[in-house]
Amino acid sequence: MNYPKLPSFRLDGKRALITGAGRGIGMGASIALAESGADVTLVSRTETELQDLTKHVNNQGYKASYEVLDVSKEEEVSNFINNSAPFDILINNAGTNRPAKLIDTKIEDFVYVMSLNVRSVINLTRLVVKKMLDNNIKGSIINVSSQMGHVGGPSRTTYCTSKFAIEGFTKSLAIELGPEGIRVNTICPTFIQTPMTEPFLKDDDFKKTTIGMIPLGRLGEVKDLMGPFVFLASDASSLMTGSSVLVDGGWTAR
Repeated sequence: MNYPKLPSFRLDGKRALITGAGRGIGMGASIALAESGADVTLVSRTETELQDLTKHVNNQGYKASYEVLDVSKEEEVSNFINNSAPFDILINNAGTNRPAKLIDTKIEDFVYVMSLNVRSVINLTRLVVKKMLDNNIKGSIINVSSQMGHVGGPSRTTYCTSKFAIEGFTKSLAIELGPEGIRVNTICPTFIQTPMTEPFLKDDDFKKTTIGMIPLGRLGEVKDLMGPFVFLASDASSLMTGSSVLVDGGWTAR
């Protein structure tokens, strides 16, 4: 009998780029990949957070460096990628939300959310993929989407629009890059307790209603996403591309 061997979840020798890395989901992804052996490059706009996280990771005996970068500034992003060694793994995590009913939505808020959540992702991915192709790297791209990329929600027309766009982008790019051995998937969290969701979750009624939509009966924590990030980045998910990993406590099962 030819018994199968468990694929490796290790990322030794891989270079990973994580955006929005200083806090919340990006922080968790950075730690998870570093502990799995990757050399992680952390990107965000806030240097103090990046310095603290980089120090923490390196003090644990893992590999991390950082770059202060606003991913919506395309020329800066281009200069950074063009002057960096190629990456094996890209986690597009930087994003934002400005909830409002459609009739109350300001066009400048719509433009801001779409620029950060969609345009910056497409731009950075385009640059990273080019270097992957030039260096024959069979990479993994992980786009942080949302359960709201699969369902609707009140006061979230703009946010849902941006995340549905990311789901479509991911599926199309997966087909395009599949023959090159580059995989593209999304992680779709429910409400995770992070600095971005903290203002909303301070509203007791909103928090109660939110938990009521989650069959597992609790909000998500950053650590709930760390395993899925490692899985999608590693050979353990080598036949997965164009897929959405829903880490939503059952929200979308309703």
